[in-house]
Amino acid sequence: MTLAILLSLVASLCTATSSICQRLGARHIERCGEMRGFDAWLVFRLARQPVWLLGFVSMLAGFGFQITALRYGPLALVQPILAVELLFVFGYLALRSGGTRQTRWREWGAALAMSVGISVFLRAAAPTGGQDHAPATQWWLAGAGTAVAACIAVAVSRGGSPTRRAASLGVATGITWGFLAAVIKELSSHLSGGPAAIFTNWSAYVLMGVGILAMLLTSHAIAAGPLAASQPGFTIGDPVTAILLGAFLFSERLGASPGALAAEVAGLVVLALGVWTLSGSALITESTKPPAPGAGEAQNRELTRRSS
Repeated sequence: MTLAILLSLVASLCTATSSICQRLGARHIERCGEMRGFDAWLVFRLARQPVWLLGFVSMLAGFGFQITALRYGPLALVQPILAVELLFVFGYLALRSGGTRQTRWREWGAALAMSVGISVFLRAAAPTGGQDHAPATQWWLAGAGTAVAACIAVAVSRGGSPTRRAASLGVATGITWGFLAAVIKELSSHLSGGPAAIFTNWSAYVLMGVGILAMLLTSHAIAAGPLAASQPGFTIGDPVTAILLGAFLFSERLGASPGALAAEVAGLVVLALGVWTLSGSALITESTKPPAPGAGEAQNRELTRRSS
């Protein structure tokens, strides 16, 4: 369990780096108003931005640490820990801005609430691993259920404001990542069998297909509107979906006494409140806001005026 926790924390650090870099890389898309409906080529246009490519590499590294963590720990343990990605993002931006001088007590309180919420949930739930594999019927049901939930979230995003689109696509992305984590858990049980065992199992190919879809949804959610709107869906949708799938597919066990259930719900509520508050932090929203059109030209003119 200790190894799974450490690997999950490293995966969180990698995904936090990916979140920052990919958001910065999407600034051009927002500024030029190129975000119009669902665009299957969006990823390729974003890939022209070097900082976005750095985020993509970080995302792959985070995926590698995640799949290793899921080999040693249950979904209900690994996925909630990955929520500390937002804490890493906030900590990095706070340090870059000069520390507490530009950071309000409310934001630090939200970061503390997230830490407490995760700790309370994991302590009360005390998740333990169940079976390594699930019957095909359960996988079909799980896939259909998550697909319907994600499609509803995508449908809600159509025609709304940028904030609404980003929030709804963020939820759809979180649900998709939660299902992807369950597929990763299935695949991780075949790693010891080597490449032959991995590539003769269905989970490797479902992972590729759903992974591409998740990357498209992530890119659209990030480019659709403010990070403060999409981040809660990323951070909460993933672990909640994974916890439900872990219990349904792999018979993972959580604390079931009345006291434990109350503490688990309380922990998740505190975590959600912390995520919602921290996602609206000026540090996060301002650092990823696209520059105004013509800002670069205005700055150049000012520098020229001063030098003359």
